[in-house]
Amino acid sequence: MSFQPLFGSDHPIAIHAFAAMLAIGFGGAQFVLLKETSLHQCLGCVWVTLMASVAITGLVKHEIHMIGAFNPIHLLLLLVLVTLVLAVSAAKNGLVSRHLTAMMMTYFSAFCWLESLPFPRVG
Repeated sequence: MSFQPLFGSDHPIAIHAFAAMLAIGFGGAQFVLLKETSLHQCLGCVWVTLMASVAITGLVKHEIHMIGAFNPIHLLLLLVLVTLVLAVSAAKNGLVSRHLTAMMMTYFSAFCWLESLPFPRVG
């Protein structure tokens, strides 16, 4: 497998792909690390930034047209942005269960959508 097509692609697509790969790793790490630590909070901030980057750069991609220039993936990306805001707000207000649920929904919903997307061959 070669990443050369990503290096030669438009900046939003390359940023989207690399941020998504990093977010998968950081998100997975969050599940195995101790909670309520400064490391958890720091990696959480990085993960939220990566996920927001994935969502924002995903909004500018318009390869699949269903409703004008948009498709259902754009709705998912907006939902991710809203859920990230709600999850961070819940953590700041001490609503740990709500925070955990929102973060898990965001992390695992990406894998559900990932399976249904038509990816071009890389490499």
